Amino acid sequence: MTIPSEMKNSNELGNIQIAPEVIEIIAGLATVEIDGVAGMSGGVVGGIAELLGRKNLSKGVKVEVGQRETAVDVSIIVKYGSSIPDVAIAIQDNVKREIENMTGLTVVEVNVHVQGVDFKQEDKKEVKREEDSRVK
Repeated sequence: MTIPSEMKNSNELGNIQIAPEVIEIIAGLATVEIDGVAGMSGGVVGGIAELLGRKNLSKGVKVEVGQRETAVDVSIIVKYGSSIPDVAIAIQDNVKREIENMTGLTVVEVNVHVQGVDFKQEDKKEVKREEDSRVK
């Protein structure tokens, strides 16, 4: 099956084209909206996981786009203490809803790849607790 480089749709007024990068950005934004997501990961190929910066909203997102359907893979880093299954299901629901609402494409898959766990928030809380107990 050949996957076109962009989704094309025609109507009586002309053609509508949505580049895969647009779908990647929508999926990335929908992913980081979910509580428990510490950031996006470049995946196994990227090698090093980095926390999301606003500059690259499609980091850790891969899409396949057909004429009417799309499949999405997101690679994430979860916050320590978050329920991984709950976070993953919330991501799947939000990504599917946002892409379908904004593009009209049917999302057939949203695969969530958990690449790591972010402990930084917990470390900050522990330091804060130590500081609170020392100062009275």
